[in-house]
Amino acid sequence: MGLSTHVLDTMHGSPAAGMAVSLYTTAGEQAVLVKSFTLNQDGRNPDGLLYDNANLKTGTYRLVFDVSGYFKSRGVSLPEPNFLNKVSLDFGVADASAHYHVPLLVSPWSYSTYRGS
Repeated sequence: MGLSTHVLDTMHGSPAAGMAVSLYTTAGEQAVLVKSFTLNQDGRNPDGLLYDNANLKTGTYRLVFDVSGYFKSRGVSLPEPNFLNKVSLDFGVADASAHYHVPLLVSPWSYSTYRGS
């Protein structure tokens, strides 16, 4: 299937619609922006997969989620500096023919992720 992501706002119990996300390819400390997008009403990329299997390559990637920007846009009063600003997830793709789903569950004070299906 390829590469996908999904973000759930655990503070409000809803998808993180409107959150800004950026996808990068990485090589060591170097990161190259692939695309930036805003999550749809379901907390997903509005264009579907970030990569399909034909274009997903073995290697390392980074997803950056604008957590503080999202919660500020929801009217949440955050301290300055924010506890979480942008959450950056670095992950590897070892089998480009497999599906890699990278969900994020997030509040202004915590997050968790895992390799989903």
